[in-house]
Amino acid sequence: MINTGKLAGCTVFITGASRGIGKSIALKAAKDGANVVIAAKTAQVHPKLPGTIYTAAEEIEKNGGRALPCIVDVRDEGQIKTAVDNAIKKFGGIDILVNNASAISLTSTLATDMKRYDLMNNINARGTFLVSKMCLPHLLKSKNPHIVNISPPLNMNPIWFKNHVAYTMAKYGMSMCVLGMAEEFKDEGVAVNAVWPKTAIQTAAIEMLQGGDSANYSRKPEIMADAVYALVCKNSKSVTGNFFVDEDLLRKEGITDFTQYSCVPGNEQSLMLDFFLDESINSQQNENKTENNNCATKIANLFSVIDGNLNSELVDKVGAIYQFNVKGEEEGVWFIDLKNGKGATGRGEPNQPADAVLTMDSQNFFAMFTGKIKPASAFMTGKLKITGNIQKAIKLEKLMVNLKSKL
Repeated sequence: MINTGKLAGCTVFITGASRGIGKSIALKAAKDGANVVIAAKTAQVHPKLPGTIYTAAEEIEKNGGRALPCIVDVRDEGQIKTAVDNAIKKFGGIDILVNNASAISLTSTLATDMKRYDLMNNINARGTFLVSKMCLPHLLKSKNPHIVNISPPLNMNPIWFKNHVAYTMAKYGMSMCVLGMAEEFKDEGVAVNAVWPKTAIQTAAIEMLQGGDSANYSRKPEIMADAVYALVCKNSKSVTGNFFVDEDLLRKEGITDFTQYSCVPGNEQSLMLDFFLDESINSQQNENKTENNNCATKIANLFSVIDGNLNSELVDKVGAIYQFNVKGEEEGVWFIDLKNGKGATGRGEPNQPADAVLTMDSQNFFAMFTGKIKPASAFMTGKLKITGNIQKAIKLEKLMVNLKSKL
């Protein structure tokens, strides 16, 4: 998406802009010569995540924009007010607001503690509402005001609720702000829209949680930056109340080649579709045409192959014990120990408590380990249930990537 210069001199207020999608949007705007308010919490270097509001500001100014780094926790009304006031003092107004800050925890009802519930709802739903409320008096004075929430389409399919209802409620809170505010401020010419990625997006936070292998099925955050840029360059009176998907929005701009956004060249066919899109379910159903003949033998052989490929290096990288509750025709319990010695597998429960317990139908189990079904896709569509440490469960994908060529 080529920069047109339409945002030159405009002021863009972005929450969570110190890294990831937020920073990518900031850099895209900076190339037009925009003023960018970096409203994020990260003022000091995180031990595992690169970037602060100050390093982001340096990059923005190197890319041709003007930057104002502001320490902002979107749960804190005072910090938001200070950031907005400082933006007005330095730049004279606010033209575009991007509500990007978000918190995620893909936990079931019983596994979600109220501290985590409150965190997600206070950042996602309340934070989006509050920042919008604070910026709107200034957006109403802009010639082309836009609010863009990085949130999904409102999809009432129960599958998007049943495994992580607390997260879905919090994220949909951001989307409901789009629905309501678009109608409320339509006559005043404020465009309020949402943009959501079609596929998984590779960010430093995702890499920390899932490891470098996540790049194999992800796109770069630049695709979201280009999509948001295309949107906010439009006349605000002509486009409001929409729930856009990044790829669809860019196709309307004439872009047909999306290989430039792939983290790994040639991986377009391996990209994982994101949450809340029914296309994800259809894709999963197409992938799920697994063979169920001799399933018991296949699963036994699978664990034999796994056992032969375990080593101390893999144990050091993963550091977890997994229990697999296989349901359906070939019911059984298996385990993989990637915490002790050179690793081990076996039938039955592990000798030590499992860090994560994965429950899946036998018809899908072999397909997951052979790469026909991605674990994240299986989880989000309800075919895989996880209890325990989800972050450690996600690390299991490292083993699956190593085994794919040997099965």
